Amino acid sequence: MKINALTEFLVENWVLMWQMICYLLKMIWVAVLILQAQKMASLSQLTLIRGLHLRKVYVMDAANYKNGLMPVRKRVPGVQYFLEHHYGFFYILTNAPSENITFAAEGYHLVRCRAEKSSLSTWQDVVLPGQDATFQDMDMFHGHLVLSLQKEGLPMLCSINMPINVDNEQAKYIEDLNPWFFPLPSALCSFLPASNHDFAASVYRLVVSSPVVPDLIVDYDMFKQKFTFLHQEEVIGLTASTNPSRILSNGELHLEKVETSQQWTDLSETYSCERREVISHDGVVIPLTILYSRKVHSSGNSPGLIYGYGAYGEVLDKGWSADRISLLDRGWVIAYADVRGGGDRAWHQAGTKMNKHNSFHDFAACAIYLISEGYVHKNQLVAIGCSAGGLLVGATINKYPDLFCAAILKVPFLDISNTMLDPSLPLTILDYDEFGDPDVQEEFETIHSYSPYDNIVPGVCYPSTLVTASFHDSRVGVWEAAKWVAKVREKTCQSCSPSVILKTNMDGGHFSEGGCLKHCEDMAFEYAFLIKTTGFLHDAKQ
Repeated sequence: MKINALTEFLVENWVLMWQMICYLLKMIWVAVLILQAQKMASLSQLTLIRGLHLRKVYVMDAANYKNGLMPVRKRVPGVQYFLEHHYGFFYILTNAPSENITFAAEGYHLVRCRAEKSSLSTWQDVVLPGQDATFQDMDMFHGHLVLSLQKEGLPMLCSINMPINVDNEQAKYIEDLNPWFFPLPSALCSFLPASNHDFAASVYRLVVSSPVVPDLIVDYDMFKQKFTFLHQEEVIGLTASTNPSRILSNGELHLEKVETSQQWTDLSETYSCERREVISHDGVVIPLTILYSRKVHSSGNSPGLIYGYGAYGEVLDKGWSADRISLLDRGWVIAYADVRGGGDRAWHQAGTKMNKHNSFHDFAACAIYLISEGYVHKNQLVAIGCSAGGLLVGATINKYPDLFCAAILKVPFLDISNTMLDPSLPLTILDYDEFGDPDVQEEFETIHSYSPYDNIVPGVCYPSTLVTASFHDSRVGVWEAAKWVAKVREKTCQSCSPSVILKTNMDGGHFSEGGCLKHCEDMAFEYAFLIKTTGFLHDAKQ
């Protein structure tokens, strides 16, 4: 991008620029402006976002800025698109309908158009994900395109050589472009891209981890199709290592791609990490990840935790966490239920608005599976949910009050009916796309039918519950946790009410700011609650 030309324009025409931005803001109800320079491009990009599902992108030719901003495409409800520039073309990841998409899965596909005003609205399909696969994100480089995707519910990364040569009439599936799938230690790995800002680079850096693989920094050479381990988090007292030939890529061994001297810490001999498929109430298969110690786990007699979220298309973080070791070594089972409402577009939509009850049934099905299959003792299962995950756990407790012996609700979204009726709150209007518009009678009735605060069952024994709130939380009001705790104590079994605890952080916000020490204190408090409420402390004394 020609930085000097753009800088000169901003300095000399700042009043005009400000007036232009103000005018554009008037057309958008809730808008966020992002001004970013595209890699090696002569165009700048202005993105205007209304809500989560309405997106409009403008571009400006920095060499001919007097032509002003050019919209890439008209805004369409539900349609999103993200641009990358590559030598005269815009490559666009979008979920816009296309005649070439013949498979049932909803999600993103890759299109392109020429970086010219007359061609911005003429999109050509370039790459389709294929059956049982969905694109999640992309990153553009001089010689390669990196695509993040999910295939059969598992995350993957691959690189494709650039430029892409495609027929004008027919798009290609990703398998037809000879992609290199980045080798990963296991199919259950999660990854986080590092700062890959060098457009000319052929090396892509990732932080890779799994529940049994501590954080591992890896450089993937997309040109040579080899990779190098740079660093791994040290786990004191756990020194198990494995042979690097176990690295997997797209389900196949790639021994020739690995330097034989490289090794990494793999704790799979100490801790078992399993992926199971659970049948929900309507026959849909729900992924469940289960972690436990091979040495101390006792079938049918172990206490357990189950995490859930199920909103905004977010997937539970299953990367490495040293916090788990303390519980695992005490025989606990830790499970992650990827219920509907999270995940890719189709999985997300299946757990939103009128379909929200699917999330609660999915979570309950996973919990019942842990008990019925002998992973967890029936009286020692604890549910944990944070923010919208608190809504998931709270609603599930109302439906199945005897399923869990305890629960931890962190800054939970519990009073959804009243919150959605107050448009003055920061996130209410944005949440219409996720939970529904209360001004629509049918959608409000659905919201009210599962609202944790409005559906507390009188006279019933509720599980011991630790509820945390933050006084300066701008996302979930501190009053939601306080109201729910007060109502549970008042309406449910009186002998259970003392075991419902409210712990309020008077300084932090939604993410409980406070640094490493505060995090350790919070985890210690939660673990003490878990050990006491499951009777684990009494068993240890015996």
